[in-house]
Amino acid sequence: MLPPILKEKLRLPVVASPLFIISHPALTLAQCNAGVVGAFPALNARPESQLDEWLAMITEELAAHDATHPDQPAAPFAVNQIVHTSNKRLEHDLMMCVKYKVPIVISSLGAVPEVNAAVHSYGGIVLHDVINNRHANSAIRKGADGLIAVAAGAGGHAGTLSPFALVQEIREWFDGPLLLAGAIGTGGGILAAQAMGADMAYIGTPFIATEEARAVDAYKEMIAQSQAADIVYSNYFTGIHGNYLKGSILASGMDPDNLPPADPSKMDFDKAATGAKAWKDIWGAGQGVGSVKAVVPVAELVDRLEREYQEARARICA
Repeated sequence: MLPPILKEKLRLPVVASPLFIISHPALTLAQCNAGVVGAFPALNARPESQLDEWLAMITEELAAHDATHPDQPAAPFAVNQIVHTSNKRLEHDLMMCVKYKVPIVISSLGAVPEVNAAVHSYGGIVLHDVINNRHANSAIRKGADGLIAVAAGAGGHAGTLSPFALVQEIREWFDGPLLLAGAIGTGGGILAAQAMGADMAYIGTPFIATEEARAVDAYKEMIAQSQAADIVYSNYFTGIHGNYLKGSILASGMDPDNLPPADPSKMDFDKAATGAKAWKDIWGAGQGVGSVKAVVPVAELVDRLEREYQEARARICA
């Protein structure tokens, strides 16, 4: 069962995934104003003091939108917290979420009861992303409210399981909020996620190729010109397996077909944001990249998704 925050004010059952480096207030606000849950990683606010400014801005802007558009209120927003030993900012960033009562927190790379308790203290909910059923069980036991099943083909850090298998296994024991990520780039894909048992779709790659996204133009254009075959799955860049654009790997002087394995214990998100082999040079994208044909405003992308979603529903009902 979905909590009200994941049903009310939403135009589509969609959460826009928080994009490392790329997501920022302009993108998040555009997503919320278009009627889908907007999100950004706390680590994107640099230095850490900027997170206070971002949360103040987003909170005020969404309140202003609702005041002037009572018939079309904005969707809620989410902040992603990386719960990993390399994230030295977690305590500070979590305090900021508590200060502004961030409605939805997305936790990644570690399920920690203390994070869940902090969010629950003011009435927020926690969605934890997982790549297998074991991680899903652990997250719920530790107090997460819902799950994001990150299946094969998802952009950035992703698992290898089929969405059919992953959703089916989780739904055998869990009837709470379940989102599905993995190559969803159309309205039909959103409906398919619901048909197999998920409540909502978790969409990232199409939002990179939007005018509001904080990605360089070459990155956006490469997404618009790529197909599923242009995606490479490797753990070389961060220590955790993820999907990346082959063209960006080639442009960095590496052979995408011969990337050596990395040591997961060396994973460091601070270096990933500022150093060599960073997300800013090696560009993440999912296998659903072929659904993106052009760089467009967020509002236009959501319009397309809603149109396709309604067309898919009508086709299935017929």
